[in-house]
This record gives sequence, C-alpha cells and structure tokens, in this order.
Amino acid sequence: MSQGYDLIGDVHGCGATLSTLLEKLGYEQRAGVYRHPTRKAVFLGDLIDRGPRIRLAVQIARRMVDEGEAYIVMGNHEHHALAYTHPAPKGSERRWLREHSPRHNRIIADTLYQYRDHTNEWEDTLAWFKTLPLFLEFDDFRVVHACWDAALIEALKKRSPNACLTDELLEESADSSTEAFAIVDRLTRGPSIALPEGVAIHSGDGFTRKSFRAHFWAANPKRWGDVVFQPDNLPDHLETRPLSEAEREGLGYYDAEQRALFIGHYWCEGIPALPARNIACLDYSAVKYGRLVAYRFDGERELSADRFVWVDVHREESSRI
Repeated sequence: MSQGYDLIGDVHGCGATLSTLLEKLGYEQRAGVYRHPTRKAVFLGDLIDRGPRIRLAVQIARRMVDEGEAYIVMGNHEHHALAYTHPAPKGSERRWLREHSPRHNRIIADTLYQYRDHTNEWEDTLAWFKTLPLFLEFDDFRVVHACWDAALIEALKKRSPNACLTDELLEESADSSTEAFAIVDRLTRGPSIALPEGVAIHSGDGFTRKSFRAHFWAANPKRWGDVVFQPDNLPDHLETRPLSEAEREGLGYYDAEQRALFIGHYWCEGIPALPARNIACLDYSAVKYGRLVAYRFDGERELSADRFVWVDVHREESSRI
C-alpha cells in the first residue's frame, strides 16, 4: 500500500490527548512506540510549554521519530528552550542567549517545572531539539512550523544542508540583525505587523502584544484585516487600515499553485477549516481546551476539510502530574 501521512499540530504538553489522537488515527503502541502499518506521523513542532504532560508529549513524539514512525520540525517553543538554556558567547553582557526576563521565564516555566526532577532527561531532550529540522519537503507536500519562505529556506540549506541549527546558527539567531535570526524568526514565528504606537492586543494566552500575526497567502491584500491570522481580533478601526508597500512585501506570498503546505503556530479556533486550498493550519489551541488536530494526507493536489481528524482537549488534561 502507498505511504500516507498524518500531520499533527501543536501539542503544547497535552500528552494524554496526543495518545488519544494517535489511537483515533489507528496507531497502536508496540514496544513503547506508536506505529501504523501504512502511515507515518509528522509533528509540526511546539511539543513543549503550557500543558500538563510535557514530558509525555516529548517521549511519544521522540520515540516515534527515533524509530522511523514519524517526522518532526522545530517550533518556536523548541527554539526558545534552546536559546534560553544556551550560554551567551564569551564577552557578551548576557549570561544566556535569550534573556531570562519575566516574559521568557513565563513561556518555559511549565516545562522546567515538569522536568525539575529529571535533569538528565531535560539535557538529553535539549540535545534532541538541536536535531530537529526547521522545515521538511516531500514530493507532494511541505511542512514548516509557521511560514514557508523560499528565499530564507534556500539560505538555510546553504548553511545547514540538514536544515538543523548548528551552535553557530543558534548563537547568531539571538541577534536580530543577522540572517540566522531572519531565518528562524520567519520559519518558526511567521510574518507579523507592528501595531501603532500606544496600541496593544491583550491576547488570550495572557500576553500583551504590540504586533499581530499575519498570513502569507493573500494574492492581493489591501488592508490589515485581509492578512490578520490569529484568534485575537484587531481593534475595529485597524481592520481597514491600508497595508503599506513595505508591509505587503514583508508578508511574502505562497501561491495556490505550489504544493500542499502544513503549518501550525497560529492558534486557530472552532471547527478546523482550510485557510487556502493548498494550506492547512493545524494549531487549534489545544492547551486552551481547544482541539488537537491532524490532517490525513494521501497525496491529493487539493486539500479537503473532510480529512481533518481531531480530539477535544478535556479539562482533565489540565491536572498537574
């Protein structure tokens, strides 16, 4: 039988829900690894942070990847963990690549708490994160955590043929003036547009944002409302604000004739739907009692919403382990 793939969105520590989803997809656990006779899973990154069973989520995905039963790409939360725990270069005024600020501490707090009694496992997990590619490209589909940017992907290939972060790239990615920062930021966080001075969005995840996440598949966007892609609404008066030429160019464009693209990252809500005929976003806010979503891909040229499979994340997943 031909190979099928099950693309799985941001797990964010909902390990028990991940087990339920895999079983719903027909995977069975054998020798401690979820396996399917004719399919492989593809994880879209962000296994960690926020949820109550982070170690379980990592263990499930890692065992599948190590056994050749799954693939995975790096998410912005895995990159955050690496930068947060990596010493700054000698001569730097900082101790760590990513400053241990209240905001950064909060992002990783649940992960550090759950690994607090498993320090060797945490160190080993960080080493594994460094082996995760920033993108995957198959014959008939592509995978990236947040945004497919062809130019930056080509730049990454030249510097790292396996698309993974070397220590040099990781250290460089902490400097916003560098090519490595541009690559990691675009591929794992996607495009964003700065809000006007004095305007902020108080996000559903508890953070105050001074920019909004924007998508990259509108053929001829004219207004901010044409490209906003996040659960938090723009203030009404900004929906009709015209996009500047620089903002429009900064979005990039993934046209409808390119191969299928699977992304996570964007905190969608409700019943899973396709934002474009060749793009599926699989992040449905699992850790906020949303859904953990998969897409069953079998090589179709035009994606179909009928191929989404999901399980609701129940509040039991919020209990501490």
